[in-house]
Amino acid sequence: MDWLEFYPAVFVTALLFSALYTPLCKKLAWKLNILDVPKCEQHKLHAKATPLLGGLAMFLSFLSVIILTALGRGIQLHYFPGLTEGLKGVSLALPQFCVLVACAAAAVLLGLYDDKHSMKAWKKLIGQILIAAVTATWGGVAITLFIGIPFISWCITVFWIVFIFNAINFFDNMDGLAVGTATIAFIFFACAAAVNGQYFVASLAALSAGAGAGFWLYNRAPASIFMGDSGSHFLAYLLAVVSAKVTYYTPGVASMKFSLLIPLFILAIPLLDTLMVVAIRLHNRKPIYVGDHNHISHRFMHMGLTRPQAVTMVHLLALIAGFGALPLLWGDPRTCILLIVQGLLLFVLITYLQFVLVKKDSK
Repeated sequence: MDWLEFYPAVFVTALLFSALYTPLCKKLAWKLNILDVPKCEQHKLHAKATPLLGGLAMFLSFLSVIILTALGRGIQLHYFPGLTEGLKGVSLALPQFCVLVACAAAAVLLGLYDDKHSMKAWKKLIGQILIAAVTATWGGVAITLFIGIPFISWCITVFWIVFIFNAINFFDNMDGLAVGTATIAFIFFACAAAVNGQYFVASLAALSAGAGAGFWLYNRAPASIFMGDSGSHFLAYLLAVVSAKVTYYTPGVASMKFSLLIPLFILAIPLLDTLMVVAIRLHNRKPIYVGDHNHISHRFMHMGLTRPQAVTMVHLLALIAGFGALPLLWGDPRTCILLIVQGLLLFVLITYLQFVLVKKDSK
């Protein structure tokens, strides 16, 4: 039971640190003038300048728990003796973990620079590709998809990380929406990793969930601080890493092949929303990086919901998709097929909201 007790402890500790750092970062944002000022951008829903250092608060929480864990290793083993075996594996992977932390820091810095200076989209994309390339080369993150060619696996991994970077960035369009959805996803990834005995990955997911949850307390409507690109890059990077490092497949178990769909289920809402929004922008011959009101959260508002209600609806959809993912870890083929049908129905629902209701867009 030691690890099952350790994960909540990591989550709560990260939450407390994040809740502590967020007000401090809010004051710092005002002092440094790192603010989101609406100006004339029609896709933005807030009316006044809002601090943008939420990403820094989450990263500091993330880093603080890592340092605290490293310094207090003896205390942890005293209260959680069952952690001993798992920590041996963590020690062996320490160089790769350092690369991941460094890349997470680089993602935050890239986002901070964009928050302050508004980078051109192609420059930011280059930064994202570099971070993804370093992660795929030295971070121990690889998506193989049963393809035995290392270079193809490397390309898939880089593409996945860059895609998640932009998916979460696009998805951050209402108070509490992106960080809440990411926190839900981290919790499901932690559960999937814990079931497979991946102690390090489960702990990393629980830590990320706690950092997100602590910031959500201030980012929920009406938000007093935004996470900015620094926050979306931080959460997206960890989502990409965690989703890639969880082991979904056990050789020799036929039904386990369905479990490869787990990350797509858990991240279904932001992934589908991004694909739909990009398709709409291309159809309308608009740049894909220019914001609009075509996201699923905006669709719910067009149906008469308030912003907080729309965000709650999206979070409920994320929970439905996540709960549909976990049984794929151990379900028999018939159960898995039913869950896949559920996922397809969710896809149909989102497609309906995005395309059938597109004419109702106020923009």
